Amino acid sequence: MTTLKSKLKEDLHTAMKARDELTSSTLRLTLTAITKEEVSGTSARELSDDEVLKVIAKEAKKRREAAEAFAQGGRTEQAEREKAEGELLDGYLPKQLSDEELNAIVASAVEEAKAAGAEGPRAMGAVMKIVNPKVAGLAEGGRVAGAVKRLLAG
Repeated sequence: MTTLKSKLKEDLHTAMKARDELTSSTLRLTLTAITKEEVSGTSARELSDDEVLKVIAKEAKKRREAAEAFAQGGRTEQAEREKAEGELLDGYLPKQLSDEELNAIVASAVEEAKAAGAEGPRAMGAVMKIVNPKVAGLAEGGRVAGAVKRLLAG
């Protein structure tokens, strides 16, 4: 069992003892998503910590999007719960890069791509290939793509 997965299970156990409904339900859903990922495909397998982080990031993103949708629909109570669940899951993820840090990484990748002959908006793919391994798990794909577009356009 991965160490991150076992930490989630320990935290779930603690939350259940403390009768913390929000934490226990959020962790249950997350552990279910991890288990679902483990048994998907041709054979069951244990996920690595990196793979577990990806599942947690996906779950946290779902919560943020749901909170936004509920807020737009006027269901503030449900939006608050989804937001709280997302924040709880964010606690298990590595600290996200600030905009300045992300822009610095993207700027160096743009220079690297230009040195290799990539120019203008068509260089997006080349720059993303350089940036993605450096920011994996530290920034959402949408933020990264936005930063790359801004630097390539301007």
